[in-house]
Amino acid sequence: MTTRTKKTRTKSSPKRRLLPTDRFAYSAIAERAPLKLPDGARMAVWIVVNIEEWDFNEPMPRTVLTPPAGGSPIPDVPNWAWHEYGNRVGFWRFVELFDEFAIPAVLAINGSAIAAYPPIVSAAVQRKWEFMGHGFTQRNMQKVKNEREDIRKVRDAIIKASGKPPRGWLGPGLTETWETPDLLVEEGYDYVADWVLDDQPVWLKTRTKPILNLPYTQECNDVAMMLIQHHSASEYRDRALDQFEQIYADSARSARIIALSIHPYIMGVPHRLKYLRRIFEVIRNKSDVKFWTGGEIADWYRATGPKAP
Repeated sequence: MTTRTKKTRTKSSPKRRLLPTDRFAYSAIAERAPLKLPDGARMAVWIVVNIEEWDFNEPMPRTVLTPPAGGSPIPDVPNWAWHEYGNRVGFWRFVELFDEFAIPAVLAINGSAIAAYPPIVSAAVQRKWEFMGHGFTQRNMQKVKNEREDIRKVRDAIIKASGKPPRGWLGPGLTETWETPDLLVEEGYDYVADWVLDDQPVWLKTRTKPILNLPYTQECNDVAMMLIQHHSASEYRDRALDQFEQIYADSARSARIIALSIHPYIMGVPHRLKYLRRIFEVIRNKSDVKFWTGGEIADWYRATGPKAP
């Protein structure tokens, strides 16, 4: 009589989540070795312009007008049109302003927006602005069915539009999953800006090789100020210059990075643009402050900052 060996099945263990404290160690900025920028500069400023396509068949990501009966109507004509104004009109005010002050912008763009707004893409390419991935559509990354595919589609759309793969990534609403930094590295990105926790770049560990996180901003972001906190237009100027003044003072010993985040449908509207202009007028008078792109900041830090762990 033969006996049959019973095969035992073992469940495959799930991937371990990398918590924030797994990705980087705590570091007090006052205890780090000083960072030096080239040409005697002490600060670098990068300006992130967010270009999004809002799906007319979905609830709007943001609203300026509450429907009379409440809820999230579809179609939502007034709120879709409010956002669309930014891409039709507000963006072109940004273009004139950046040209006037010779400032290189970073375009955080939805992959779908590249096909939707060819003149915006063309204007950015002509000015050699940097393209940064911003989700294929404007939605929470935790609601994307296949995150890797989404990240890859953004990369491919940017390559087709600009001739170069994107180096950086900014999640829509800074949203990530537990895997986002890992997937970004695996799909060819080398920096991210979702982790707003420092005034200097920070290395994040992933399951393969580290990715660099660049200083970004939540509070000098026009979405936070105008749409969530409901400040007057002048608050953007006041807060940005107050933040700049303090970080400039901090940079006396070691270089610092400051980011400003703007959207065409917010700071590009008529009653707010002059406050954005004033920020540039003040900062441009500082000879020891550089306006850089994210890629330039990443290159500098990789060359002169602490090496990746």
